[in-house]
Amino acid sequence: MQQHFSLAECDVVGFDLDHTLCRYHLPQSARLIYDSFAQYLVTEKGYDEDLLTLAPDSLDFCCKGLVLDIEEGNFLKLAEDGTVLRASHGTKSMTSEEVLEIYGRKEWKHFNTVSGMVSRTAKYYLYDNYFDLPGALLCARVVDSLDQHDGQKKYDFWKDMVAAIQHNYKISAFKEDCGMYFPEVKNHPDKYLQRCPESVKKWLKQLKNAGKILLLITSSHSDYCRLLCEHVLGNDFEEYFDILVTNALKPGFFSHTPNQRPFRTLENDEEQEALLSLDKPGWYSQGNAIQLYDLLKKMTGKLDPKVVYFGDSMHSDIFPARHYSNWETVFILEELLGDKGIVPAKAESEPLEKKGKYEGDQLKVPYFVSKQWGSFFVDRLPGLENAEETLVHTWSCKCISTYSTIAIPSLEAIADLPLDYRFTRFSSNSSATAGYYPSPPRALLPVMMK
Repeated sequence: MQQHFSLAECDVVGFDLDHTLCRYHLPQSARLIYDSFAQYLVTEKGYDEDLLTLAPDSLDFCCKGLVLDIEEGNFLKLAEDGTVLRASHGTKSMTSEEVLEIYGRKEWKHFNTVSGMVSRTAKYYLYDNYFDLPGALLCARVVDSLDQHDGQKKYDFWKDMVAAIQHNYKISAFKEDCGMYFPEVKNHPDKYLQRCPESVKKWLKQLKNAGKILLLITSSHSDYCRLLCEHVLGNDFEEYFDILVTNALKPGFFSHTPNQRPFRTLENDEEQEALLSLDKPGWYSQGNAIQLYDLLKKMTGKLDPKVVYFGDSMHSDIFPARHYSNWETVFILEELLGDKGIVPAKAESEPLEKKGKYEGDQLKVPYFVSKQWGSFFVDRLPGLENAEETLVHTWSCKCISTYSTIAIPSLEAIADLPLDYRFTRFSSNSSATAGYYPSPPRALLPVMMK
């Protein structure tokens, strides 16, 4: 595989919506997501009311790449070889000694399935995007609460958490004004959604004018997609894309066959009967990558059109697009923004609700580098003090260089570049930092210089 990647060489450019084309004000949306799940657990399932109050700095617990060992109530940060680097029981960090005593220096028992991106299991849950993350804090606090009241050893709260997620995000919730999440975003879109920068809109038009086919593929339902797109791109948002796919149910969109998941047309946001094939551009629901690719062949007149897909979830976007469809993948990783550590001094002492109003390049997020969990990219092995010798890559970091073509902090970061700009791609023969643009995370540099 060549060492460089360029958008000019791609025939088709696809985008995820949430946290990719549509970016959120993270402190506000994190709080809303936490509250929407907690409210359900307390009012519908009888959990402790203390879950409804949130200390200002408690979202520091949220860190992408954590895995919840559901039965044990433990959260784990994994190294690239599957060993446990850090752990907490509920919200309480375990000491290095406790981590070694419980998990040793061997591969975590479910690492084989988690690293195969197997998602549906009652044994563990992987937190890899901003819609999920506030749920990690809630689950950790549920464990704390159950320990306090029941002294439990095995935990059975997960079915209630799944019910809370389904209640808030189910396909009919937007239309029915059900749950807390959709009604709140509908009523206060500016509080939660960042408008798309002009540079990105111009770039999308430039891609189209250069003859690229533009796709939008989102797991959000069409009504929520419309609200987001109108708010961040404008009322003419459909003109940016040739094909829109909503309720795509990723990662299944990439892994399922046409029989398992046919495309459906939409009328007034209601899904219609299944289509046997995809014959023309337009707005569709559900579907699968196989039939989409057949249409792209027709539209481009090429046997093997080259597709690149931009997304923020390793599990739902990047891994399946690469693994099942062999598409180029651009990983949107907002953690790269946090690498500079530019948090205004006054922000530290302000309550969470007031954060996120800073101008310019300053951080608008409650958690990029978690104090509790440390770097998303590297960590030292537990129990060994000499950090020089023992810094290792996290499993999350390894996934980036394995499944992404390049990783960027936002679309804005590349919108002003010429389309034929040559990015250095991640590849087995280049360094583990090669594919980060505009620069690798600082945390990785000492590892590389060992």
